[in-house]
Amino acid sequence: MSSPFLWGVASAAFQVEGSLDEDGRAPSVWDVFSSRPGAVRGGHSPAVACDHYHRWEQDVELLERLGVNSYRFSIAWPRVLPGGRGVVNKAGLDFYDRLVDALLDREITPLPTLFHWDLPQALEERGGWSSRATAYAFAEYTATVADRLGDRVSRWITLNEPLVHTTYGHALGVHAPGRTLEVEGVLEVAHHMLFAHGLAAAELRARDLEVLLTNNYSPVDPLGEADTEAAVAYDALHNRLFTDPVLTGAYPDMSAFGVDRMPGVREGDRELIAGSVDGIGVNYYNPTLVTAPQEGSGLPFDFAEITGVPTTAFGWPVVPEGLGRMIDLLRERHGDALPPLYVTENGCSYPDRVRPDGRVRDPERIAYLKGHVAAVEAARRRGADVRGYFVWTLTDNFEWAEGYHQRFGLVHVDHDTQARTPKDSFLWYRDLLSARIRPGHV
Repeated sequence: MSSPFLWGVASAAFQVEGSLDEDGRAPSVWDVFSSRPGAVRGGHSPAVACDHYHRWEQDVELLERLGVNSYRFSIAWPRVLPGGRGVVNKAGLDFYDRLVDALLDREITPLPTLFHWDLPQALEERGGWSSRATAYAFAEYTATVADRLGDRVSRWITLNEPLVHTTYGHALGVHAPGRTLEVEGVLEVAHHMLFAHGLAAAELRARDLEVLLTNNYSPVDPLGEADTEAAVAYDALHNRLFTDPVLTGAYPDMSAFGVDRMPGVREGDRELIAGSVDGIGVNYYNPTLVTAPQEGSGLPFDFAEITGVPTTAFGWPVVPEGLGRMIDLLRERHGDALPPLYVTENGCSYPDRVRPDGRVRDPERIAYLKGHVAAVEAARRRGADVRGYFVWTLTDNFEWAEGYHQRFGLVHVDHDTQARTPKDSFLWYRDLLSARIRPGHV
C-alpha cells in the first residue's frame, strides 16, 4: 500500500521558538547577527518570536484543528549540541522528543529539518561553513538526533535552502552570519554544505531512515534573446548548484562566475554526495526574470521585474503556474534520476490584521494557495511523483532580516500578547484537507 499524500504546514525553530538562552541552548549565528544594529528591520528581536518553546502544545492543538497529516519543523542545532559538537544538551533533545510524541498521538507525521540556518555560534567562531570540520560536526549532530528520534521519525530533511544561506549569509551579508566572501569562498561554503549533507545522509541511511534535501527553486527566464546567457548562469546557481551533485555527482558549469572548478572538493566527495537523497524538497515562491548584467556589476546576470501579475507584501510576483513548470523542469532535466518530490514550502505574506469582529480576512492568501495547490495537482496528473504539499507557515513568525514585518502564517500572532487567531485561510485550508485526507487517499 502506498503512503498517503502529505498535507501539512512548515516552520523553522529560530523563527518560532524564542527562549534563546533557556534550558542550555547556546547562541546561533542568527542570535549574534540579529543583535547587530540595522541587521533586522525595525530592530526586531527574535528573543520571544512565537514563544513556541513554551506554547508548543497550543500550536500542536492548532495543527490538529487544521487537520494536517504532517508537520515540517526544524530542530535547533544549538539547543541540542550547544557547542556544535561534543556535550549533548538533554533538555534540548527532550523538547523535540515531546513534540514528536504529541504529533504522533494526533496522527500527524513529523518531518524534521536538521539545519534551517541556525549554525551554533561556537562553530562559526571556528570557521563556520568555510571550514570542512563543520561538515563532520553536522554528521555528529545528525547521529545524535537520529539516535533519539529515529525510532519514531522515518523521514528527515538535512538542509533547508542551502543556496539562500550560502548567498544571503556568505556573499551578500544580509543574513547571518553576515559575511561577504569572494566567489571562490562562497562556492567553497556551498561544497562544504553539500559534503555535510552527504555525511548526514550516510548516518541516516545507516539507521534505515529516508533522506531529503530541500532547495528553493525558481524557473528562470531571460527578458530577451540577448539575456539568454544570463538566464543560464542564474539557473546554474539557483536551480542546479545544490541539485545536480546529489543526483548526478557533478557540479554544474560555473564558469560564468569566473571559476573553472568547484573549490574545496576532495577525492571521494562527489561519490559521497551522489545518490544521497530519497526525495527532494521543493520550496517555491516565485519565478525569476533576468537580464544581461550592467558593466561592472560583478555578476553574470541582473534581475528584471515581472509585471502584469499580483505581488505579495514582500513584492514577490504571484505566479502559481511557475510551481508546476518547475516540477516539470526537474522531471525533464533529471529523468529517472529524480526521486519523489515534496513541496516543502509554499506561501505568501500580506499585512493581515485582526478586525473588530475577531476575524482575519486574507482573501489574497486563499487565492494564492488555491492556485498553487491546483498547480501541484495538475503536475501530478501529468505524471509527476509529488508526495506532499506544505504551506509556509502555521503562525506569523520572525521573518529573518524582515523581523515581524512580514506575515506568512495561517494563524495571526499578536507579537505583544502572543494571542493566536486563525485567519480565513486557516479555515479554507482546513476545509481543503477535510476533503483531501481520507482513508486510502493518495
